[in-house]
Amino acid sequence: MLHVNGGMGDTSYANNSKLQREIISMTCSIAKEALTNFYKQHIPTSITMADLGCSSGQNTLMIVSYLIKHVEEARQKLHQRPLEYQIFLNDLHGNDFNAVFTSLPSFLEDLEVQIGGDFGPCFFHGVPGSFYVRLFPTDSIHFFHSSSSLHWLSQVGLKKFPPLNYSFGLFWFVIFYFHFLVLFSVQC
Repeated sequence: MLHVNGGMGDTSYANNSKLQREIISMTCSIAKEALTNFYKQHIPTSITMADLGCSSGQNTLMIVSYLIKHVEEARQKLHQRPLEYQIFLNDLHGNDFNAVFTSLPSFLEDLEVQIGGDFGPCFFHGVPGSFYVRLFPTDSIHFFHSSSSLHWLSQVGLKKFPPLNYSFGLFWFVIFYFHFLVLFSVQC
């Protein structure tokens, strides 16, 4: 299994993730609409989110911040009590989760300033492992996010297949993507 480079060096994901940041920015409105609609329909007391392939670096908490801000905006308009947030950050075992968790205090301080301090607690969890295996209990996640990681295969095809070519890659993508969808339909 492959993973991106951790830390803050010249070749780290943290310093080489501009494209991923652009993808997140372009798709934020879709994620915002889905999660705020969920909130307005259910008015839950807590929301559980999972970011699949979160990596480590400046983009890691970007979508979490964006989503919490917009759910809080909807909550305040509806005059509801503050929510509890449970956030699962998933990536392969080699991900630099230490860097992510080290950044949480300043992330939460910034979020409090942006929202105004009137929001519930946030509980963060690291979930190392491939998302091609089951990661969460049944019906445990309200919202999954994956901005640019589902195209990565974290499993290697069987050796009896021909050398890598378009058909081979497409075959494995379909197999693993279908498997992914089946697994995650149970978890949300």
